Amino acid sequence: MKNEDTICAISTPIGEGGIGIVRISGKDAILIADKIFFPKRNKKLSALPSHTIHYGEIRDDSKEKIDEALVSIMKAPNTYTKEDVVEINCHGGAVPLKRVMELVIKNGARLAEPGEFTKRAFLNGRIDLSQAEAVIDIINSKTDDSLRLAVNQLSGILSKKVNAIREELISIIASVEASIDFVDEDIEFISRHEMGKRIKKAVDEIEALITTADEGRIYKEGIATAIIGRPNVGKSSLLNALLKEERAIVTPVPGTTRDVIEEWVNIKGVPLRILDTAGIRHTEDIVEIEGVKRSREAIKSADLILLLIDGSVKLNEEDKSLIEEVGNKRLIVLLNKSDLPPLVKKSDIEKALPEKEIVSISALTGEGIDRLRSVIHGLLFKGRITAGERPIITNLRHKTALEKTKKALETLEGSLKNEMSEEFLAVDLRGALNALGEITGETATEDILNRIFEEFCVGK
Repeated sequence: MKNEDTICAISTPIGEGGIGIVRISGKDAILIADKIFFPKRNKKLSALPSHTIHYGEIRDDSKEKIDEALVSIMKAPNTYTKEDVVEINCHGGAVPLKRVMELVIKNGARLAEPGEFTKRAFLNGRIDLSQAEAVIDIINSKTDDSLRLAVNQLSGILSKKVNAIREELISIIASVEASIDFVDEDIEFISRHEMGKRIKKAVDEIEALITTADEGRIYKEGIATAIIGRPNVGKSSLLNALLKEERAIVTPVPGTTRDVIEEWVNIKGVPLRILDTAGIRHTEDIVEIEGVKRSREAIKSADLILLLIDGSVKLNEEDKSLIEEVGNKRLIVLLNKSDLPPLVKKSDIEKALPEKEIVSISALTGEGIDRLRSVIHGLLFKGRITAGERPIITNLRHKTALEKTKKALETLEGSLKNEMSEEFLAVDLRGALNALGEITGETATEDILNRIFEEFCVGK
């Protein structure tokens, strides 16, 4: 698909900064830049070599100097969009960027839609759809490991695996359709036995990819983790200890935390969205009642519960009620205040919560926090191989497409067993190919494309 118009956008965050970038892409990108940019070398950008940077001034129609700038010129097809691309690096700040953008639009460009630069990269064949999605994953990554997964996907590690399976299916369907077209010819086509073996291998490979989806979701979206407990057990102190900074207010007064505080924490490469909840207890305070309500909502939505118990005092009814309430959740029990004489034993908790992890910590001194990090990571990835140089499904859309592909191939296996004609086999194979093609974009609909790229920011 060839785009006939030229687009532009501010590609850096709005606000004050050292540099602000206006990006232009399209057949008239260089022509537009030539109208507003005056290099010190007094040469038009169109006469200069590709992938070079030039110093000069941005001027309006009256030749008034708007800003000094460094302008990068990149000529098609070796660019992000495979179109001519110009990037104007001017001073950061809302006013200079706005003035430059107005000049670019006045001279023939239009404002880009969200994700339109990346969409053009996809439509022009530089990247496939899964690689395009990886771009937003890189931007949104919360840890080094989630970044590594996104970069691997952008490099094509998932695409290569999916395309290898597609090529195998294409080879099979070519043989099947040839046997239909040349049924009277003395030509040896793939046997049904051989086809069954190759389809089984494809199903196994697809299943292996599907099994990585939960792990991928953890790295991409993080784990919603609620810190809960009765008032004054040290929930805010624990949050601060995990963050290694004083984020939450800590006082000896019960009920200090009145709302749910949300922060991101890196646990051995895994992003945790930590929810520090208000202490759960019966109260007549209107504000605290609302805080307790939100705490209970956080418990319901959380993927992981950190139940904090003050180990320096005996269990009370509030503790016991919470233990009963969250006993069926993914849970780690934390016996806090290990720096004080213990009045709660692990055996007391084990009776009520058998097979749950119990860790002694001191949120005040940091004792046991490293142990807690290891336990969290082990609980999330027990029996799994963690992030590395291998394809991992991080996107629900990809998982759904793989499941559709698997279903179509399983239907095909049934057709083979029931000795159905080649025409039926071809239909099943086509269904599998179409489903698999949704991942890389070969068979993606316009609705799917719009839904993906509208999640991008303008300028990317």
